[in-house]
Amino acid sequence: MKKLLPLIALMLASSGLWAQSADDVLSKYFENTGGMDKWRALSGIKMSAKVNQMGMEIPLSILQLKDGRQATTITFQGKEIKQGVFDGNTLWSMNFMTMKAEKSDAESTENFKVNIGDFPDPFLDYKSKGYKVDMVGKETVEGTECFKLKLTRKPITVDGKPEENIMFYYFDANDYVPIVTESETKSGPGKGTVTQTKLSDYQEVNGLMFPFSTTIGMKGGPGQTITITSLEVNPKVDASVFAMPTDK
Repeated sequence: MKKLLPLIALMLASSGLWAQSADDVLSKYFENTGGMDKWRALSGIKMSAKVNQMGMEIPLSILQLKDGRQATTITFQGKEIKQGVFDGNTLWSMNFMTMKAEKSDAESTENFKVNIGDFPDPFLDYKSKGYKVDMVGKETVEGTECFKLKLTRKPITVDGKPEENIMFYYFDANDYVPIVTESETKSGPGKGTVTQTKLSDYQEVNGLMFPFSTTIGMKGGPGQTITITSLEVNPKVDASVFAMPTDK
């Protein structure tokens, strides 16, 4: 019997019964970043940020609301250029060449609407959103031991065909916060490549923890870093911020 005990222990461990589950990781994640109740009460965030482009520091304003409305405003050479604006129905951006507002195509708009429930966090009440989360295992990323979780959201549409909508998240095994995310690019020139987002410099704002540094780029590449300089929770916002301008 004594000889069987180590074998049984090995079988249990290999079957994952003694392993950390995905929900265990998410429970500690929300506990460490402010608690689910505070995340559920969040109605929106407004961030001031900056990026460094070819030696120039470019300021950004990023607004995200619980109902899906969002807007990013880039200030460049004294002009405000809005990108990725969603007013609740229409997704639009300003053309950098003509400086005129243009609607996104129907497919891009519908794909955006699929993920509206991701605010403030795709893992918050993920089962009620119809999402699925799986524990992949442990990996070392950026020199840090991490839990790797697979998030499967509702399918998106690419060239008229449904495509899987999957992201991988790497949670620091000590702090239980995501430090890297990865997803496959489904369309455009970068189709088939992996987009990697690195999250760091977590800071507390009104009892919630947010990453103040985000670096986005192709996996293995240098990426572009967005640095948040200030963050406001539950901001008062005028609906006109999201309104698409009409040509006169």
